[in-house]
Amino acid sequence: MALRPEKELKLYYSIGEVAKMFGVAESLLRYWEKEFPFIAPRKAGGNIRQYRKEDIENVRLVYHLVKEKGMTLAGAKQRLKQNKDAAMNNAEIVERLKRIREELVSMKKELDYLT
Repeated sequence: MALRPEKELKLYYSIGEVAKMFGVAESLLRYWEKEFPFIAPRKAGGNIRQYRKEDIENVRLVYHLVKEKGMTLAGAKQRLKQNKDAAMNNAEIVERLKRIREELVSMKKELDYLT
């Protein structure tokens, strides 16, 4: 789900690519755009959404609150209204911990393979 440095080469991502990153439907992303105004991808000709890295980070924040922490949309809105920065920091920490866990699991598999 995290954007890896080697994959951050694109300036814009389609709604399909972003939906795939988070394992959600495109319709959910469109719904979140209506509910959370800070998720505002650029719209090219024909209303084709183009997500920038900033937009993806905003989606990640909502995803963290709603899907990972189990908050309702109203609860997520309230949390962001109270302290968006704290919510963003928490989401970033969780994301970093997930990457560290992936690395540790990978190292363990390598060690298991060598022994």
